[in-house]
Amino acid sequence: MTVSANRLELLQIADAVAREKSIDRQVVIQSMEEAIQRAARSRYGIENDIRAEIDQKTGELRLSRFLQVVDVIENDATQIDIEEAKARNPAAQVGDYITEPLPPLEYGRIAAQTAKQVIMQKVRDAERERQYDEYKDRIGEIIHGLVKRVEYGNIVVDLGRAEGIVRRDESIPREVFRNGDRIRAYIYDVRREAKGPQIFLSRTHPQFMAKLFAQEVPEIYDGIIEVKSVARDPGSRAKIAVVSKDSSIDPVGACVGMRGSRVQAVVNELQGEKIDIIQWSADAATFIVNALAPAEVTKVVLDEEAERIEVVVPDDQLSLAIGRRGQNVRLASQLTGWNIDILTEAEESERRQEEFRTRTAMFIDALAVDEVIAQLLTSEGFSSVEEVAYIDLNELEKIEGFDENMATELQRRALNYIDQRNAALDARRRELGVEDEVGEIPGLTPQMLVALGEGGVKTLDDLAGCAVDDLTGWVERKNGEEKREPGLLEGEDITAAEAEAIIMAARRRMGWIPDEPVAEEPQDTE
Repeated sequence: MTVSANRLELLQIADAVAREKSIDRQVVIQSMEEAIQRAARSRYGIENDIRAEIDQKTGELRLSRFLQVVDVIENDATQIDIEEAKARNPAAQVGDYITEPLPPLEYGRIAAQTAKQVIMQKVRDAERERQYDEYKDRIGEIIHGLVKRVEYGNIVVDLGRAEGIVRRDESIPREVFRNGDRIRAYIYDVRREAKGPQIFLSRTHPQFMAKLFAQEVPEIYDGIIEVKSVARDPGSRAKIAVVSKDSSIDPVGACVGMRGSRVQAVVNELQGEKIDIIQWSADAATFIVNALAPAEVTKVVLDEEAERIEVVVPDDQLSLAIGRRGQNVRLASQLTGWNIDILTEAEESERRQEEFRTRTAMFIDALAVDEVIAQLLTSEGFSSVEEVAYIDLNELEKIEGFDENMATELQRRALNYIDQRNAALDARRRELGVEDEVGEIPGLTPQMLVALGEGGVKTLDDLAGCAVDDLTGWVERKNGEEKREPGLLEGEDITAAEAEAIIMAARRRMGWIPDEPVAEEPQDTE
């Protein structure tokens, strides 16, 4: 069988375009078929169902008009009567299609231009889809490219078969790139957009530094050393926490390298960014102490519920622990995920003394005792009247200077004080209009009921409509600073879990959610 030159040329063009654009040859041929179909419809009438087919082996082009077999013709351009269809093909049934071959199409200038535009658009769409499919699975990788141009601080990077962009806020401050410069960046997002896939690159992303260390430190690449977390102030300072899965390998030393060669390679890539390499620890207190290096820490107090930690440092170490413009403590907080409060030893001592004075005064007032007894209770760790009232009597008797009579009298006074206070609080609660049903919710104290009433929560419906943050408060972060917004039960020593249990109990009482099923006890079958 002889194949004409123009037929071969059609296949050669399809092969060339597929190679140049790195797309499937089938996509190019389909776009050609669609372009020819459009040209044929403009020649024979757009109401006709005309289809083109290119033989992928010979390049032969076949044009056909499709007619659907129907009982009653509604559109004679696309339908054919069953009788006429049977005359052409005795096996024809309603719903089948009869094809009519059409003569080869002679292209005019306009038809050729239309076909060219269709092919170019289809090829462009296929190329964009290929770029998206190629790069969407590479999120999290470091990529090399050439700077193509710089527009208003945004760097457009030629990646070979696609373009990426390093936005101004994703580039290291004071870093200058010019056209033709080589650049390394981290792919942090790939999105489909109308103008084609957008590949977003970053040189400030924390994982960019982690990936650079993986390239420089074989132990990280092999998985022997793991990068736990990274915190960066791009272009200035960074902290990276590492841990070794092999006890014989020092993770910090491995990342530093011989004479600092490994860490220096990363520092050079990041334009001189100072890097603190921290030993990670599963113990939060130890990890935070390491993260605050080079400052020395004398004491830490953890509040796991609020994810806050109080760190006490020597007076002469305060500025070092905080760092320039708060940089050291801010990076340590980002690295560990804890909110860090730093106090000097003098401040911590003064605060302890103030707490001691406050609690002593509270016991003097509530229990009508002298200062010596109040100080003894405070020294033993009692922080509320409730603790004195409900502790085992034997524990009170063990306090030096106390006997059975004194312990009994203290508990009596404590219980009387609580009863009187609760009566006053209950009167205040009624005055505020807080319904009795709200007081029946487990976990709510008289003080909490008054606080809810003062906050406008007076019915079960009001309480059921609250969120946990409404009761416990929340932290807003803006411009790198934290602002604490108090909740209705601020200062009532209530956890998020306890607040959630109170709200859920109110919702069950209101019938918003079904009651929790009671687990049946297993029956003894013996």
